[in-house]
Amino acid sequence: MHLYVHIPFCLRICPYCAFYKHMLGRTDLEGFVRAVAAEARLRLPQGYAPETIYFGGGTPSLLSPKHLDILVDGLKEVVDFTRVREWSFESNPATFTTGKAEQWAKLGITRVSLGAQSFEPELLKLLGRTHSPQQIEQSVEMLRAAGIPQVNIDLMFSLPGQSLTQWQHTLECAIAQQPDHVSTYNLTYEEDTAFFDTFGAEANDEDTDVAMFTMADELLTRAGYRHYEISNFARDGKISHHNLACWRGEDYYGLGPGAYGTINGTRYRNTEDTSAYITALKEGHLPEHSSESISPEDRRTELLGLRLRTDEGLPPELLRPQDKALVEMLIQEELATLRTDGSLLLTLRGRLLADEIAVQLLG
Repeated sequence: MHLYVHIPFCLRICPYCAFYKHMLGRTDLEGFVRAVAAEARLRLPQGYAPETIYFGGGTPSLLSPKHLDILVDGLKEVVDFTRVREWSFESNPATFTTGKAEQWAKLGITRVSLGAQSFEPELLKLLGRTHSPQQIEQSVEMLRAAGIPQVNIDLMFSLPGQSLTQWQHTLECAIAQQPDHVSTYNLTYEEDTAFFDTFGAEANDEDTDVAMFTMADELLTRAGYRHYEISNFARDGKISHHNLACWRGEDYYGLGPGAYGTINGTRYRNTEDTSAYITALKEGHLPEHSSESISPEDRRTELLGLRLRTDEGLPPELLRPQDKALVEMLIQEELATLRTDGSLLLTLRGRLLADEIAVQLLG
């Protein structure tokens, strides 16, 4: 079992981001963190012992030490932290100090994910980021000095106007920081974002996507990183256990406005309204926006899309007798291989077509 906590606050709204988020404005931060703790008391079983915890956003690093302490102390009234294997915390460069990093380490946070996105100043400006390439490097140094065990660097490619040379430079700069983990995300143009309005849904160029994906694989695997999921690379023993659990389709609770959770075949989503979220919990009831049961067919559909992304592959129990011909074709076309346990594993070429292959397996 796993726990996700959504912190929706941002210094600035990035033009590509489709997650629920907003600027701090007049939000009562103490009221917010106490509301999250109240949701934990209402939603989680007493003594809940997650294997992993993930604070995402938004920008969790915007929380002051005082407010983070209040939140963690509140969660500990319900959650047993002693069995947590990994505690991830998202942060942006230039949004934290040495003091904050030291607090995170003292609390027991084991992994900080830095939203670097690029090492090119002009692309950072295009993305609406408030940090510089130098601040990325300084942030990594601060986290290491504070004793954070693992550091991840998030990067994005296929940005408007981004060249292969720029992408290579960004990858090389990231590798030079010697992070434990690197995430490389292919920019997609989501509805309700400024990038969608500016560039449109068809802005991606397939040839560029393939070239940049392939370059990331080449440079990062050569540097000793395991390409364990389409967008993720890790040094030995440094994979993101929380994210891997999500790709395996494991259950997790989600806390916070806009958070999702999936427990025992039921998926819920909290309201995407921070004020309404706080009010609901002050009144003593859960801030759910919706809830649905997941049918076996929908469950298989989701797992096909998730498991094919990983280097664990698709387990044999998700393959049907009628899939045999398609599997044989994928192997013949060198898009996949079969492991000795019967799992279907996509090759690098196959991963480029993972979504299309998942759709074919639904037929």
